Amino acid sequence: MPVLTRFADTEFWSDEYRGRPIAVLNRDGRLHVYLDHVLQPNMVFDRGQDALAWLIRRIEQGIPARVN
Repeated sequence: MPVLTRFADTEFWSDEYRGRPIAVLNRDGRLHVYLDHVLQPNMVFDRGQDALAWLIRRIEQGIPARVN
């Protein structure tokens, strides 16, 4: 999996981690995360590395995507 280093130039990034889809949407410099194709509410990051780390932790802990 590539390390996210330049999110300022990327509007949308997606991949799979351990078989689960993950994505990050850059909206006006704020990074919104998607887990299992579901936008995770109230989870907005400034740095791509932080967004990716949060997604990976959720998957490794076996936590399902939040839907509300």
